[in-house]
Amino acid sequence: MWMVSRMENLDLRVSSSCAKSIGTIVSIIGALTMTMYEGPPIVYTSSTPTKLNGSDLSPQASWFVGGFLSAIAAFMLAILFVFQTAIIRAYPAELMVTLICCAFVVMQSSIVSLIAERNPSAWKLRPDLELIAIVYSAVLLVCLRSVASIWVLRQKGPFFVAMFKPIGIVIAVVMGVTFLGDTLYLGSVVGAVIIAIGFYTVMWGKAKEEKMLQDIPAQGMESSSHNVPLLQNTTLQA
Repeated sequence: MWMVSRMENLDLRVSSSCAKSIGTIVSIIGALTMTMYEGPPIVYTSSTPTKLNGSDLSPQASWFVGGFLSAIAAFMLAILFVFQTAIIRAYPAELMVTLICCAFVVMQSSIVSLIAERNPSAWKLRPDLELIAIVYSAVLLVCLRSVASIWVLRQKGPFFVAMFKPIGIVIAVVMGVTFLGDTLYLGSVVGAVIIAIGFYTVMWGKAKEEKMLQDIPAQGMESSSHNVPLLQNTTLQA
């Protein structure tokens, strides 16, 4: 999507573009490793996974539906990053753009929630852990994250923001093991290492590409400074 919208350049003859391409593929492989491969447990806990009430889907159907919806979500997120980058570069006001995006998210979520949950008692807020989770999600996961993402979109572009998504999988695993007592499996560790390698490869390629872009104007100024005395000499001789 970013190459189609011409927000990122891909030239496999350049080492920075090769690094970004290879790093992206490695990060995807790492994310798939953490998702598809479990392996033996490394840090074992006795907690049992919580099952959702009313879940009538078989594991195979859940994997298919979840994978299909995740693919659609990733595609739509890429489109969102492209549009947000174009908007924020034309209208550089991060707070206003975030406010408009959050307003549309509230409207869409309200419609879906009213259709999915028809029990009025489920909408009652109680002063417990559930209320803390809602406030935490609203302040940190929606407001602050949206402002930071839009600011980085304006500064670095959509590719830089999207590369932090695989890192979120690693952070989720670490938080789950630390605070929720989840079991740490070998597949999670291997996938996290692969994601880290791919992430730093992409960051290296991006940094090298930016350095090359900064060196181009400097080289142009040096060449022009060398040409000016020659032009002056010719005019004086004439």
